[in-house]
Amino acid sequence: MDADEERPGLNERLWRRAEGVIDPFGDTEREVLPVDAFRFILFFATQAKWPFVLLLIIGGLAGAVDAGLYWGLGKLIDLLDASTPATLIADHWSTLLGLAFLVLFARAAVMLVNTVIEEQVIAPSFYQRVRWQSFRRVMDQPYEFYQNDFAGRIATKIMQGGEATGDFIVSALQTMWSFLTFLLLAGTILTALDPLLGLVLGLWFLAFVIAARYLLPPLREAGRRRADERSILNGRMVDAFTNIMAVKLYDSGRREHAYVRDGMARLLKAVRTLTRAITRVRAAVFILNGIMMAAVGTLAVMSWMNGNASTGEIAAAMGLVFRLNQMSGYMMFSVNGLIRSYATVQDATGVISRRPAIQDAPDARAIAHATGDIRFEDVTFNYGRDRGVIEGLNLHIRPGERVALVGPSGAGKTTIVNLMLRLFDIEGGRILLDGKDIRDITQASLRAQFGVVSQEPMLMHRSIRDNIAYGKPGASEAEIVAAAKRASAHDFILEVGDLKGRTGYDAHVGERGVKLSGGQRQRIAIARMMLKNAPILILDEATSALDSEIEAVIQENLGQLMEGKTVVAVAHRLSTIAALDRVIVLDGGRVVEEGSHAELITRGGLYAQLWKRQSGGFLGERLAAE
Repeated sequence: MDADEERPGLNERLWRRAEGVIDPFGDTEREVLPVDAFRFILFFATQAKWPFVLLLIIGGLAGAVDAGLYWGLGKLIDLLDASTPATLIADHWSTLLGLAFLVLFARAAVMLVNTVIEEQVIAPSFYQRVRWQSFRRVMDQPYEFYQNDFAGRIATKIMQGGEATGDFIVSALQTMWSFLTFLLLAGTILTALDPLLGLVLGLWFLAFVIAARYLLPPLREAGRRRADERSILNGRMVDAFTNIMAVKLYDSGRREHAYVRDGMARLLKAVRTLTRAITRVRAAVFILNGIMMAAVGTLAVMSWMNGNASTGEIAAAMGLVFRLNQMSGYMMFSVNGLIRSYATVQDATGVISRRPAIQDAPDARAIAHATGDIRFEDVTFNYGRDRGVIEGLNLHIRPGERVALVGPSGAGKTTIVNLMLRLFDIEGGRILLDGKDIRDITQASLRAQFGVVSQEPMLMHRSIRDNIAYGKPGASEAEIVAAAKRASAHDFILEVGDLKGRTGYDAHVGERGVKLSGGQRQRIAIARMMLKNAPILILDEATSALDSEIEAVIQENLGQLMEGKTVVAVAHRLSTIAALDRVIVLDGGRVVEEGSHAELITRGGLYAQLWKRQSGGFLGERLAAE
């Protein structure tokens, strides 16, 4: 490709210049976005103040041009009334030329500039900027935040919040300001014709404001409720689609239908409340406009009959009030849109603008490479309850040690892992990594020290290559393939295809990897962990979904990977426990036993009891009778 083909043309450069005024991915140093909807909108408006100032100016000019057209119409009628075809152009060519310029050039220029500012400068990039900053802040929320809400609902809040913020500002600066400018000029023209006409218009506007004062708050509340119910319904549908296998297997009674139908019914009720409020507003506007047009028309005709106004002036006056009737009807929709946008922003900020419960300390430091010394000192954590999960836990895992966490369901195994990763903050005591309190370490660098494979592999609806490379950004193709081979995944990856014709490492795995079998998903997750090559490994029964032959191959590679690393395994199977240095037995959030597998069996304690009840190599549950 030569240089002429690569260089964009003038037309393309103009488009890019307009579209590049606002950086769509610009960010700020503010950690938490404003919670109040007005402050939230103002916060983002100041990030693009000059485009919005220009939009304000152009909006005012648009209203002035609109009023000027009706004034010009009246002027033209008076010229026609006072002239003959032979003398019209000769006597009034300059006025006619001015009117033509207003219609052909001034109006077109104002409308064009207004459109470019709204559609090219503001709409794409500004809306995206709000979404981007909102997404960044939501991603900083702790794991618990996502446990308490629908993923689809959170995504909807971000998308709707960005759109509503932009719509509110554009509508306020463009539509509202243009209307107010037109109203001011129309009032000036009508008052000049007859002060009573100006008085009628003033009284009409006052009544319009009073009606808005009483009718718009219910409309705003109804808009907020509709936005909330819509996001809830969206979350319920996404939840059903995400867990479609569970729905297919267990929902023979169509419970999911009832659950989603309930969400739709709630949304329908909210929409009906909103539409009733809209109807009340529209009715008030129609009644007020009818009174205003009848009053202005009557006074204008009386003024003409008394010889105080020309035909053209009457035409201009009636044209202005007819235009006000049209604009006020449109303004009703605009005000309704403003209220709904404001309510949507307020609803979205409830999710977007929360201060994260877990944050890096102001003086938190990043660590480069941990040795893997982990220590729990008198740790207490009960998920905000009084007691019941972990009480006064003391545990030391030495660098390079490979330990298993074993215990009945609810003993605290997964909680310990989550606290180690700082997915939750402890409520008492402290956790040390290489002698440093993990609360004094940046979250990103802390979690970079861990490679995690859980029983439920965490795969994204992306290519297999992207899923493996997620463990090491910038990994080469050779590194990705090598990791896949060590996880015994390379051969089956080459056979995978998707509906868009992508194959092998390019194939997409579906949401949560649903296009792959459980064993295949597990091997992709293991490959990702191997590629990351972190100093601390957390294995939550990492090979549980594999058949014996594949498991044996991977166990060998895992053994090599574990050399020189600290390993914490949430273990249920003999094949996992036998390869580790120490077994830590938990019960009620406390360490009740520890030692090698053989030592614990000999002691005849809780571990031995659990072991006796295992079936097929799995640790059983503790009987309620004990």
